[in-house]
Amino acid sequence: MIPANPAVQNLETALRDATANQPPTQAFPQLAEILRRAGVRTNTWWLPAMHSCYETDLGPVVVQHAPLLHGMAEVPSFDRAALVTALRADQAGQSTFGEFAAAAWRAGVVRWVVALDDRTCTYFGVDGQSYVEKYAAVEIPLRRR
Repeated sequence: MIPANPAVQNLETALRDATANQPPTQAFPQLAEILRRAGVRTNTWWLPAMHSCYETDLGPVVVQHAPLLHGMAEVPSFDRAALVTALRADQAGQSTFGEFAAAAWRAGVVRWVVALDDRTCTYFGVDGQSYVEKYAAVEIPLRRR
């Protein structure tokens, strides 16, 4: 059996910890802080493929989720207002991550990049449009092991 890659193991542990301790609202800042503490520097998502890449101190890790669509489709026009509406619904705990990603796609987002040290998430449309949102810093108590 091939031993698991340390970067993959570290990311899996961080994601498991974040999921186990997820608050009902404003879950993303907590997830981001747990990932930052685990050495994740950036996280990039490509839509509608639902492919993500985590750049970590231990090396890059890619994750492939179920795509939002199959076959060909027209790329929606970038709609900042629709994106902000999707963000606010997600922040209020009114959508799942999959529902948020689908709403972002419908709002014309083809990629987003989370810069964990800067606490920003930048959403990109196909024609170079973008929207940057800064998220709040959160304090997470250190757990004793």
